[in-house]
Amino acid sequence: MLGNKKGKLIYLDHAATTPLNEEVVRAMQPYLYKKFGNASSIYELGMQAKFDIDTARKTIADILEARESEIVFTAGGTESVNLALFGVVRQVISSGIKKPHIIVSAIEHHAVLESAKALKDEGIELTILKVNNQGFVNPKDLAKAIKKNTVLISVIYSNNEIGTVQPINELVKVIRKENLKRKQKILFHTDACQASGVLDLSVNKLGVDLMTLNASKIYGPKQVGLLYIRTGIKLKPLIYGGGQERGLRSGTENTAGIIGFAKALEIAERLKKSENKRLRVLRNYLIINIQKTIPDAILNGPSVEKDSEKNILRLPNNINFSFVGVDGEALLLYLDAQGFAVSTGSACASTSLDPSHVLLAIGLNKYDAKASVRITLGRSTKKSDLDALVKVSAPIIKELRRVESINKKH
Repeated sequence: MLGNKKGKLIYLDHAATTPLNEEVVRAMQPYLYKKFGNASSIYELGMQAKFDIDTARKTIADILEARESEIVFTAGGTESVNLALFGVVRQVISSGIKKPHIIVSAIEHHAVLESAKALKDEGIELTILKVNNQGFVNPKDLAKAIKKNTVLISVIYSNNEIGTVQPINELVKVIRKENLKRKQKILFHTDACQASGVLDLSVNKLGVDLMTLNASKIYGPKQVGLLYIRTGIKLKPLIYGGGQERGLRSGTENTAGIIGFAKALEIAERLKKSENKRLRVLRNYLIINIQKTIPDAILNGPSVEKDSEKNILRLPNNINFSFVGVDGEALLLYLDAQGFAVSTGSACASTSLDPSHVLLAIGLNKYDAKASVRITLGRSTKKSDLDALVKVSAPIIKELRRVESINKKH
């Protein structure tokens, strides 16, 4: 039974996924019924699908300040990440580099970390770069980690658990300086799934070679994403078949999903400035309210004091607290029973009993890491939702701490 006054679900896990926007649904609907053609077919229905996919590709390319030919559609962020990492490594191996080296940060999404570890199992060298206690990568540490055989560096643009926004430009400068000395250029990939609709996605301003995006984080459909690949970069495909997407992603294109992705990104860009401002106010309000109401609440990730519209250090919708002496999973379940959807970390690892690798990487012990709850706000979030959350959470946390203290005595 839902315990908040209105008896409705208060969804506060927008970093996990988002509901489909109504405009996006309307844009997709014709392609689920009447416009069902295969874009590889040369008759009118198929050619119309191809035209509409190419139109969506142009819409996205314009937002990213990229060329249309640099956008490759995939079945989601995880596939895009895999294509970037495996694609680069296998390409350089085929060109004669026997044991390439890649660098990833310690707070990458599991898609990057697990791909990197799988590549290590195949024989490559892997460096996992440490971060500071707020989750930032130090450009000097990156420079020191580069080796003669380094071929790829992947650093997440904005972290899905603690909201840290990396200084991508500074990291890219390190690589460009290094690339002046070498024939085999180091490529830079960033996972920007959480950055869409919040941060600047211009690939020219960022200077990245490869960038992953995902529709489901921006009120678009699930199972559709993209990989931006700078012109001139060669990758080995993961999926072989009919040669769709310039031979890099075979398989019949998800026309409805691609149309929905373009519309979702268009809307996200249109709302970016106003939503960032609104969510930053709500985020800061909730952080202050929690710190005033609930003792021993530790904010994980960047401090919000220096965060601003012009200097975004933390995603404006991200709050991550460790409540000392509380099992985060238990708190999540109690809040769920009261009608609140929150998370204990990355949704892609929510079934794991291990503490968050991100929180361990920023220096938390395993007990405080397991005491964490992530709250991520969205377009539907109101101030009253946050008031209700704190009101319901405070007595639950107090009771969980009481039970924990009894258990310790026994």
